[in-house]
Order: sequence, then C-alpha cells, then structure tokens
Amino acid sequence: MHTTNYFDSFILVSEDTKVSCGTKPPLRANKATVATLQYDLLVNNPYLYTSDELLFKVFAERNNISQETYPQMKSDFFSKGRACLRASPLPKTYGFGIHANSQGKLAIFAMESQQYERLLNDPKIKKLRAMRNSRAR
Repeated sequence: MHTTNYFDSFILVSEDTKVSCGTKPPLRANKATVATLQYDLLVNNPYLYTSDELLFKVFAERNNISQETYPQMKSDFFSKGRACLRASPLPKTYGFGIHANSQGKLAIFAMESQQYERLLNDPKIKKLRAMRNSRAR
C-alpha cells in the first residue's frame, strides 16, 4: 500500500507560478476540476483530511465511486504509487502552500498570507517546493 501523506511539512508554492497571490481555482465548463475540488475540501475543512484521504476523495468524486465500492476502490487506488501534493495545482498554479501537521492533516494558505510566512519561517517544519510548471532550461 503506497502513501502520499506528509507530516510536519509545508509544500511551498512553485518557484515558477504565474500568480502573485492565492487565487481560487475556476470551474472549467461549469464543472469542478481537481484544483477546485481540492480547494473546496481544504478551505471548508482545514486539518480534516490527510493527503491520501484528500486525493482519494477527489478521485472518487470525479469518477462517481459509490459508497459500496469505496473500500475496494481505495485499496486499488493506493496499490500503486500516486503523485503527491507537490504536483497539485494548488501550489503549482494557484498560489497556495499546503501544510501537513503532526497528524498528517492538511490546510492551505495563500502565498501572501501571514500564516504562509509563519510556516515558511518555522524551523521545526520541513519545507518542500511544489513541482515546477515548466521544465528548467
């Protein structure tokens, strides 16, 4: 069983993000995207979900997974490696850092916020940079 969970970590905004502040992800063709689903879950439920829970919840919603098949689908989902939240559009594109507390529960903070700055300067928290949007040349 693979995991994407982080503990006492802060995923920083990608160094090549095009935004200068946290920006709510838009719907695409009036449908929720991965970014909008992650954003809504984390803004409305700070420190409720671990990375694994968040990623599977978004997958389940986008794929209309029924509650009856949820346990088996979750097992199948994590039977192979998954992209972690460093690849999430929230820190890559929309200007949000993702904090995982000591229990692995997540919250997001806009890059211009005092909370982002506080986490950035906290020596007890491991810092990870979100993946770049483009390849370095």
